[in-house]
Amino acid sequence: MASIPLRTREYRIPKADGFQSLTLTEAPIPQLKATEVLIKVHAVSLQYRDLIIARGKYPRPQKDNLIPCSDMAGEIVALGAEIKGWNLGDRVSSNFAVDHIFGDATDEIKATSLGGPIDGVLTEYKAIPAHALVRFPEHLSYEEASTLPCAAVTAYNALLGPCPLKGGDTVLVQGTGGVSIFALQLAVASGATVIVTSSSDIKLNIAKKLGAAHTINYTQTPNWDEEVLKITGGRGVDRIIEVGGPGTLMKSVNAVRCGGSIGLIGFVAGPADVSMLPVEVIIKTILLRGILIGSRTQFEDMNKLISTAKLKPVVDKVFRFEEAREAYEYLASQKHVGKIVIKVSED
Repeated sequence: MASIPLRTREYRIPKADGFQSLTLTEAPIPQLKATEVLIKVHAVSLQYRDLIIARGKYPRPQKDNLIPCSDMAGEIVALGAEIKGWNLGDRVSSNFAVDHIFGDATDEIKATSLGGPIDGVLTEYKAIPAHALVRFPEHLSYEEASTLPCAAVTAYNALLGPCPLKGGDTVLVQGTGGVSIFALQLAVASGATVIVTSSSDIKLNIAKKLGAAHTINYTQTPNWDEEVLKITGGRGVDRIIEVGGPGTLMKSVNAVRCGGSIGLIGFVAGPADVSMLPVEVIIKTILLRGILIGSRTQFEDMNKLISTAKLKPVVDKVFRFEEAREAYEYLASQKHVGKIVIKVSED
């Protein structure tokens, strides 16, 4: 194992007015607390949250002069004095909120979310509390594993959290971004029938190759909720991965079956009138659940499924560490399917 340098390169956002303000700087290697490990970061993946944090539009507090990003994979290169159960060279990721070990998140736990209220992982070396660490599946590369902490755990929590789906259920997945593609893969691996929506036939063809049984181009079929009802014989789907937010939520309410569930994850479709939402939720006895990533134990459980099914994350494009701005720009273009990764380490 190579020696640890005295300094690390890291990106910061000195002014949250867009990803153009991303600035590559240097800082001393962090001093480890007794319960921390030092991770050499090999890869970092981007998510929509990173984009709106860079723009200063995230609806929760964020640290000034922030090191962005929450999702990484790397290897342990140093151990705090009290560390047990981890070894030098272990390949690991960190949970999104470092103090979310199990159960429901609290405000105190949310305040430990990487790349928002505390510094994130777009850096060459990162000190992480050992209780946040997760071993990722052996068949995954660092680039693939870096996509798991947010997008994959969010999809897993929505599908297999407190009210898990059953084999034979029908799932509607909106879009082909990171969370959506993981939801497609995890649902298919769990025996569900999956319907995917997108504005791109090219992206829908990729979804079919990943196991989608039905696809809907919502540009060609604006009333995609009615198409979902046709596909399901008027019954509606058992659950929906809702990433559009208010802009698509009322159509999702129409497309879900009575007693079905909607996992509310994002708000990429913008604002819309949802004044009738409470009435429709009551009438159809819908379970509407907000999803904010998940716990370390859910991350570990998800990895068992990924290992067993030998699932491979869909990585659309990999950028070099020096190309972080270009990676953000590509994320903003919404041309991707799956995840965008920044390769931090070249060895």
